[in-house]
Amino acid sequence: MGGMRLLFVCNQGRHRSRTAAELLSNEHETRYRGIYDNPLMIEDLAWADVVVVMEDHQREEIAGWFPLEYLRTRIVTRGIPDAYSYGDPELTMILRQHINDILPGIRPDS
Repeated sequence: MGGMRLLFVCNQGRHRSRTAAELLSNEHETRYRGIYDNPLMIEDLAWADVVVVMEDHQREEIAGWFPLEYLRTRIVTRGIPDAYSYGDPELTMILRQHINDILPGIRPDS
């Protein structure tokens, strides 16, 4: 599969990150993980070209758990609150807007 390897992270790894990963799965290699459930592993960070976290505290958790990998990994924070269920139409709309904002900035040739 072409494209980038994008890892999406939210609190549980069930709703926001899963929805985001599935939105881009036809164009990119995607994974989704959580901070508290479906936990993020060091192998996920090594795999990803870019990690997209939904909130700042997830970025902080990654920095605390994996400090060396954190410094080596491109992490983008989107500021999407934990207020949505998997596949929620409003969440999907918000994610599409955010994805359009970040994709030009995360392409390897930019």
